[in-house]
Amino acid sequence: MRIPYIPSFIYTLSLSVAAVVCSPAMSRAQTAAADTASAEESDPAPRRKYTAGHQLAIGADILYPVLNSMIDNRYSYEGELHYYWKNEYYLVAEGGWGGSDVTYDDLKYTTSNYFMRLGFNKSILYRESEHDWDMMFAGLRLAGGNVSRNEGSYVVVDSTWGSVSGTSPAKSFPVIWTELNLGMRVELVPHLMAGWNIRGKFMMNGKSFRDLQPLNIAGFGRGDKNAAFDFNVYLEYAIRWNRKGDGEEK
Repeated sequence: MRIPYIPSFIYTLSLSVAAVVCSPAMSRAQTAAADTASAEESDPAPRRKYTAGHQLAIGADILYPVLNSMIDNRYSYEGELHYYWKNEYYLVAEGGWGGSDVTYDDLKYTTSNYFMRLGFNKSILYRESEHDWDMMFAGLRLAGGNVSRNEGSYVVVDSTWGSVSGTSPAKSFPVIWTELNLGMRVELVPHLMAGWNIRGKFMMNGKSFRDLQPLNIAGFGRGDKNAAFDFNVYLEYAIRWNRKGDGEEK
């Protein structure tokens, strides 16, 4: 090897080693830069929140009147009010009345009751604009009412002593239950809304009326059960005022 070529060889070797050492770092830097640019391009702009103003909706269940015409021994009617509070929370008041008839050969009595529910709904849908009132919600209710039972008549048949008839005195008693609600509302045309509720109901004082239970408690269901599930279909009219425009909800 000739001496003049040694520096050139060392220089070439140094460049090769530097390229091998630096190449992974440069590759990582390029990848990170590409990922950052891709993330900046793919991230959408923050979704805008809208202030909804005020809404009071008045509605009635339209399913139960149909069922009342199909079932002879029970009836029920229900209505509701809900008011938009803030942050997609709605304050809810519901109420109604109904009754049932027990008309067996050996047992006859009639019950009637009224009820009221208070609670709230929380919409889980994102509001697309200040004009968007469609919602899907989860909610809680505390419900209570009073049941009145008229004097009941009964007949006890005994093979030895024969038939014995008697009466049970009229009685009035409170009912209290809680509810879990799921549902939705859709605006069909301006101010006219429709939707449904699925309800899980849990009686809190069922032991207080074990004697001649109501065949049906309006707003709850069968009187001999501590839990019930129900389905409502509502038609509502919404009143709105002082609607604000853009901005973030407070």
